[in-house]
Amino acid sequence: MSSTLLEVTRAAHEDVEQLERLIVKDLQNDPPTAKDRLYQSHRVRNNIDTIISTTEKLIEIYEDKDNARKDEIAALGGQTATGINVFSAFYDRLKEIREYHRKHPAARLVNANEDDEALLKEEPVIEFSGEEAFGRYLDLHELFNQYINSKFGSKIEYSAYLDVFSQPHNIPWKLKSTRQYREYMENLLEYLIYFFQRTEPLQDLDRIFSKVEAEFEEQWANGQVQGWEKQGQENEDDPAQHTMIDLDYYSTVEELMEVGPEKLKEALASLGLKTGGTVQQRAERLFLTKHTPLEKLDKKHFAKGSLGPRQNGSTAVSQDINSLKHIALMEAKMKKLADLLSKTIEQTKENVVKKQALTYEEMEQEREEEETQVDTESDDEDQQIYNPLKLPMGWDGKPIPYWLYKLHGLGQEFKCEICGNYSYWGRRAFERHFKEWRHQHGMRCLGIPNTKNFNEITNIQEAQELWEKIRERQGVNKWRPDLEEEYEDKEGNIYNKKTYTDLQRQGLI
Repeated sequence: MSSTLLEVTRAAHEDVEQLERLIVKDLQNDPPTAKDRLYQSHRVRNNIDTIISTTEKLIEIYEDKDNARKDEIAALGGQTATGINVFSAFYDRLKEIREYHRKHPAARLVNANEDDEALLKEEPVIEFSGEEAFGRYLDLHELFNQYINSKFGSKIEYSAYLDVFSQPHNIPWKLKSTRQYREYMENLLEYLIYFFQRTEPLQDLDRIFSKVEAEFEEQWANGQVQGWEKQGQENEDDPAQHTMIDLDYYSTVEELMEVGPEKLKEALASLGLKTGGTVQQRAERLFLTKHTPLEKLDKKHFAKGSLGPRQNGSTAVSQDINSLKHIALMEAKMKKLADLLSKTIEQTKENVVKKQALTYEEMEQEREEEETQVDTESDDEDQQIYNPLKLPMGWDGKPIPYWLYKLHGLGQEFKCEICGNYSYWGRRAFERHFKEWRHQHGMRCLGIPNTKNFNEITNIQEAQELWEKIRERQGVNKWRPDLEEEYEDKEGNIYNKKTYTDLQRQGLI
């Protein structure tokens, strides 16, 4: 039945309506987990894309550039080459319908509700790397390596790079005019766009970028683009201002030589002239252009492979300014994406800092716990636990027995300022936390060793005062790690650094 153009049109309208109903039904459901929410967003995005493509086909049919739709409607009305014959058209149509059902006897009306239930449970394929953890973190390691191995970058840690990659205005603009920086910015923008499309598929990125471009054009015209303030306005008036030298201020070659060899070289290169020779030769060559137009200069003064005096003059510099403007626009788009992904960037930094203090076994255990937590998250939310005494939860997610609560004093709350005012319930949990990563990281940030002397110390000021007293008593102003730094093996035994190193060399640990 889909052989006719009108039947194709009807089926396309039916598909669009069905997809619209499916989107409404899908959005009425509240996903229990972040993973299900992401699946829902991608299902809706795929349905919207299908509606758009189907609508574009319908527009082509209704435009009817080849008059095929008009001819088919006329044929249904019985119009033929010899005249109008309604009965003949009717019986031809009836014969076609019977022939279709004879060839397809199993054809039946499909229940739309059954298909909707299956489509609502569909899990779209979304590609994420292991480092991205299904969209929770960014994976900028390749861009980080590109940054630290470049002239515009610096040798920093990956955690510090997560703070500075969204601040390109701190890089001098002269370093941004290189091909290496342009390729880096293109790769960075491409990755952020790809990541944003995977994690926020319902966002209209084209509309966001169109607004960014409009604001950028206005700021560039006024010379207000951050990091490009001088290039925006000055280059509008004179595109060659940053490389050309105003020869009206110089009356002799000797005065022009005082500019320096590098500036003379840049000015000659912008005009397409040879840049070699001594400072005097460069100045003489440039001074020729004061009274002689570039078109009338001898060709021997131009560099080999030059495109000519006209093209190597204002046109080449204009192309250079357009290239810089394109780089500045990419930076503006990258900053906008960084703002939209600010929460993900913070989570990535926290995850990187946390992983630096964990062993491989601890990272694997944490990953398994996160997967288990995601699987059981929806079940836990549906169940309401009866807990009138507000007892702490056990390992199974249920309140612990009351007798165990009284025996171990789990109702007592301990707060540790060093851990960021984190609360620990029960004496046992409080004593154990002194060896945990959270407390060790807090002590490390204070510049204080996490030794036994600081057990039971939870106040930052008290810890600092005690550290000053220990240093005064020892008669030294710096910490002795060999004797005071503590190491813990897999079995939980505590050693100082010297003992731990000796046992490790002997293969006993």
